[in-house]
Amino acid sequence: MSVKVVIGSQWGDEGKGKIVDLLSEDVDVVVRYQGGANAGHTIFVNGKKFVLHLIPSGIVREKILCIIGNGVVLDPSAFFEELEILKENKINTDNRIIILPNTHLVLPFHKIIDQLNEMGTGKIGTTGRGIGPAYTDKYLRLGIRIIDLYNDDYIHSILQRNIELKNILAKHYYKIDEFSIEIIKNYLFEIRGKIEQFVSKDSTIVSKMIDEGKKILLEGAQGALLDIDHGTYPYVTSSNPTIGGALTGSGISTKQISEIIGVAKAYCTRVGEGPFPTELKNKLGEKIRNSGNEFGATTGRPRRCGWLDLPALKYSAQINGFDSIAITKLDVLSELDEIKICTGYKLNGELINHFPVDTPTLMKVEPVYETFKGWKNSIQGIRDYEDLPAEAKKYLEFIEDYLSIKIKIISTGFERNDTIII
Repeated sequence: MSVKVVIGSQWGDEGKGKIVDLLSEDVDVVVRYQGGANAGHTIFVNGKKFVLHLIPSGIVREKILCIIGNGVVLDPSAFFEELEILKENKINTDNRIIILPNTHLVLPFHKIIDQLNEMGTGKIGTTGRGIGPAYTDKYLRLGIRIIDLYNDDYIHSILQRNIELKNILAKHYYKIDEFSIEIIKNYLFEIRGKIEQFVSKDSTIVSKMIDEGKKILLEGAQGALLDIDHGTYPYVTSSNPTIGGALTGSGISTKQISEIIGVAKAYCTRVGEGPFPTELKNKLGEKIRNSGNEFGATTGRPRRCGWLDLPALKYSAQINGFDSIAITKLDVLSELDEIKICTGYKLNGELINHFPVDTPTLMKVEPVYETFKGWKNSIQGIRDYEDLPAEAKKYLEFIEDYLSIKIKIISTGFERNDTIII
């Protein structure tokens, strides 16, 4: 049995796309288990850049079957746009993509509501892609799943209830024109024929493939610190990027998992609002941003940058049960004279030994740092651990010792092969 799970261990943007692409060489199937087109997984192969939002990162490798799991909320328009981009880049997608039947849809009004919410006082910093409102409808039992597209009576019934509620909000809260049920129905009828070729009738196919001996890789979006239950609430995503989401979002059992890999940058970044204890709001933060090209793959927004936060990373490891760690973008730190790592927090002058999950407390903590000498030599493209500078090794070994988890993958550049595998 071989089922590996790749989970972002910070606030997203850790470089999961590259790690999934790398590990895809040895698997048969890659399953995306949550999130939506708010994700941006970037892969570089022979100088060519691929940015994937919904389709699993395994699609760039030939013969890998890619499955969009039921934990995802799928925007049909974004899905078809992504297909076209892949075809333009000579990536063959024929018979290589399956969508589970119980996957919920992102509809046009979800995007409008998401963008209106971001204009109000409760701004979270979302991508405005309709992800939160789509998950809201899912839990209100008003969502439409892929399989529902093929039941006209049900679509009419559920849309009638959904649009009635949306129009109350449109009229009395958002102060916008009401939504048309006929326009939405026509949209759904238009896409159902196009998307049918990708839809499985069996929601348990991932589990069955495991039983058949297929090697499976589960790919998460966003990161553990954005988890709706375990993240920095309310500045979180609307799903579970953590290990629980991997199970419910792909329809498999915990007994079928063989390895859980946490992906972490050698520093920290965050997009949108919310606490960030180690954030560098200065020229050094800007330098890291520019060196690491820290701009959102989906939105282009500049990412907030700061030092590696080990208490936060240890918290992610505890709630996910990481078996190993993949460190990305180590090369970005090469120009620095000294590098800091947060090893703890002080609250009101006293050390605390846990990661606070309440935002007001996390906003107040003062990071405690360990300082390391920089290596001041380019490590881009190094593929053997022994070739790393001594200072870089010391930095990595400190992370391992703190977490009591082995680092098995180190990314030393943006290309697929700029990687050390230990």
